Amino acid sequence: MLIRPVGEKERVISIDVMRGFALLGIFVVNMLFFHSPYIYINPYTWFQVPGDYETHKWIDIFVQGSVYPLFSMLFGYGLAMQFMKSQEKGTSFTKLAVRRLTILLVIGCIHAFLIWSGDILITYAIAGFVLILMIRLKPIWLVLISALLFLLPNGLLNGLLYFLGKLDPESLIIFTGIQEIEKSIMAYSLGSWGDIFSQRLNDWIYMSGYGLVVLMILFTIVPFLLLGAAAAKLKLIERARSLKVFWIIAIIVGLGAGTAIKWLPYLTEPNVLTMTVQDTFGGPLQAIAYAGILALVCTIPFMQKLLSPVAKAGRMSMTIYLMQSIIATTIFYAYGFGLYGKVDIRTGTWMAVGIYVLQLVFAEVWFMKFKQGPVEVLWRKLTYRNNLS
Repeated sequence: MLIRPVGEKERVISIDVMRGFALLGIFVVNMLFFHSPYIYINPYTWFQVPGDYETHKWIDIFVQGSVYPLFSMLFGYGLAMQFMKSQEKGTSFTKLAVRRLTILLVIGCIHAFLIWSGDILITYAIAGFVLILMIRLKPIWLVLISALLFLLPNGLLNGLLYFLGKLDPESLIIFTGIQEIEKSIMAYSLGSWGDIFSQRLNDWIYMSGYGLVVLMILFTIVPFLLLGAAAAKLKLIERARSLKVFWIIAIIVGLGAGTAIKWLPYLTEPNVLTMTVQDTFGGPLQAIAYAGILALVCTIPFMQKLLSPVAKAGRMSMTIYLMQSIIATTIFYAYGFGLYGKVDIRTGTWMAVGIYVLQLVFAEVWFMKFKQGPVEVLWRKLTYRNNLS
């Protein structure tokens, strides 16, 4: 068998397939927040019905905290590819990238404050600005800085939590906010548009750590963007076939160690420490393993054709992501069907899968006539219009 680098067409499919699968995982996790006041509960003690408990358990172990690092690395991968392309053409990358990230930031703000509080686009835009400052570095430096930004603060944080737990075990208890839960249910299932806006804003402030998210982005998202950029410069996905041994090792280590860490809250005491370790270290390891699995799967021509619908969803990732928020909030919020707080986890999960399948059909039909998703077309027009002004 001839060993050769993955071709251009194959490369695009593999990257888009990863994005497509990440979008499914993101939706499954986000659905927990769409239909219930998930941010205010202790998920390890709240769910008493066996079906809900088991469904949450498997989402928590294999999806939660594992798909956003994958998508973040792909975001960095894409920015680095644009940078290298601009270098080949001799065009300015920085000006265009700043404009695109600024527009992304605006779209994220609209999404966060008018549609759903769990927006991730704002985070990616801010992290993207940081990546631009370091995009010219060699891969080794990108990896080293990524490791330093990730391991040092997160190691110190988890070490601090460990010692706090030794001094006062009760300090690590995950509390359930009963009043916050009641307010959320009242606002989202029965409230006016103003009530929903107010609750959405409160939820965003709470989830952003009352502003600390801007600092935390440096230690949680930026390292993944840097790692993705380094991988792009090394063409790790494009050369998946020739780097098969590398990816197999990454899959075994990432899936084995990552999954073992993700089990921690269920094998020991479920508290702030085990939950933090679970997502901080287990999730990214699984994400690398998932990337390796999909990279190798996409070197098989038959699988490329089979996964073509997922790749098409990945090509219009921003459209799919925003559609998920619009559809879900319409189903669960009072201005739609008002089902917030009335759907169990198992039902919500299957709803997410069903909606995603319909999105795959939408993507197939859309790309029969157009080359880009609707939001991507608007984003591109705004970007290049600004670039020409």
